[in-house]
Amino acid sequence: MNAETTESIRKEVNRRLQESTDGIDMEAPIRLVSSETVYRGAIFHIDDRKLALAKTDGGEVTVRRQILVHPQAVVMLVHDEVQDKYLLEREYRVGPNRFTYGFPAGLMEDGEKPETSALRELQEETGVTPKDEQSVRIERVGDFYSSGGMTNELAHIFIIHLSAWRQEPRHFDKDEHVQSTWVTWEELTGIGIQAADSTIAIQHEEIRRLRERLAAESSAFTGE
Repeated sequence: MNAETTESIRKEVNRRLQESTDGIDMEAPIRLVSSETVYRGAIFHIDDRKLALAKTDGGEVTVRRQILVHPQAVVMLVHDEVQDKYLLEREYRVGPNRFTYGFPAGLMEDGEKPETSALRELQEETGVTPKDEQSVRIERVGDFYSSGGMTNELAHIFIIHLSAWRQEPRHFDKDEHVQSTWVTWEELTGIGIQAADSTIAIQHEEIRRLRERLAAESSAFTGE
């Protein structure tokens, strides 16, 4: 679907949504009234904000929200095309309060492009480094908010296909402890991954694998 079609759909759907409004003009910009940082940690901070929403009659409604302000992140499902294996990690996650399975991920640095950040984080966490520019193909899955109701954290999700790579030393943060290993597709999909961003990457890759299998079966059937 091209950008022009997407914009046309958005305009028509927004028109119908606006007809069902409770008096709020959701086509108008949102005005920040005030913002106070109530907590600041090593990675993120929490702001208490008041925002003004425009009304269809010309007035405003003030709402209060708390937001966890977080840097943008990258998440990578890494595929060794020669072995047809995937890179799996395990580390402690404070949310579920246990060691969980997932993929290489990390925070973007200021001014860094998502693709550059993805390759940097991959090397730092696992030591896996593409042999050269021709041996890596980066497939962009999309950009997704981890929880739009509470944080501005935006995760850029990629599938990184490697035809050749080398093992370099890993570089962990002071309190970072990560295990990693290569697994088959069956192991990857059967291990019990619960992280939303990793699940999105898996589903995207599953579609690619299905298309390739169907294409191969079609070629075999037609004798091409």
